[in-house]
Order: sequence, then C-alpha cells, then structure tokens
Amino acid sequence: MAAGGVAAGAQAQTPPASERNAGPPPPVGSRLPLPDLTLLDGSGLRTADLAGQVVVLYWWASWCPFCAVQSPLIDQLQRTHRPRGLRVIGLSIDKKPEEAAAHLARKGYGFASAWVSPDIARVLPKPKGLPVTVVLGRDGRVVMSEAGQLFPEDIEGIARFL
Repeated sequence: MAAGGVAAGAQAQTPPASERNAGPPPPVGSRLPLPDLTLLDGSGLRTADLAGQVVVLYWWASWCPFCAVQSPLIDQLQRTHRPRGLRVIGLSIDKKPEEAAAHLARKGYGFASAWVSPDIARVLPKPKGLPVTVVLGRDGRVVMSEAGQLFPEDIEGIARFL
C-alpha cells in the first residue's frame, strides 16, 4: 500500500461531470422552474397540469443502489396519495433514455419519469447526490429538499404536505 492507504498504481476516481458541476438541492422556500417534459413513455407533461398539486421531483438512475431501495417506496407514495393531489415526477440521469425506460417497465413503477437530457439539465439541473428528492407544495415552493436515500418514514411523511 502506498501512503494514504491507496494501492500503488491506483488512481482516484474522477466524479462524472454531472456531479462535479452539481450544486446542493434547492433550499426550502425557493421556487424551482419546471419545464414541460417529454416522458420516457413518449407522452408529454405540461407544467400547467401540475398547478395546485404537491409535486415530488425524484432524481434517480437504474444503476443506483440507493435508488433501488427508495424507488419502490416513492412509487407506493404516489399510488396511495395521487387521488389527493400528489404527483411524482422521476428525473432519470441514466446515460440513455432507453435504459431508464426499460428499468421502469421491468420494475412496474407507475410514476411519470423523464430523462434528464442536456436541455432539461440546463433548466432543471441535478443537485449533487443520488437519489435526490425535492417536494414542491401546492403553491410551487420547495417544502422539502433532500439528497441521499430517505428512510421509509421520511417518504411516508411527504404526505403531510397534502
């Protein structure tokens, strides 16, 4: 072993550009501009259709082990509370939209999801970390903003914003 505990010849991993340039999640109380989105299933989602609803923005990836634990809970949250006005919008950072769409189909998740293309990333950049969960209240302001895996009770607690 070399000094510092790194094996001789090993190089430090360089984080992907999306992480090097990422900032913290948006602060509570701020407004987050939502663009109209083309979803992975080919349908469209207009921002106007989300007015007056509690919106959970959920950055995820098919290869993320923490997302693998959190995604079923996020899906259940929407299935339970959508009739009361809660919408989950997944934002996949997979390299290819086809990979993300195949993952959603394989898992049977029902939440809407878009691929974070460069155009979307300019308007709605991914905060640092994964998964990232940002909740917008009915007035469009951020009411919860967390990077990293949430505990099940934290996900269930999102319903308090309804």
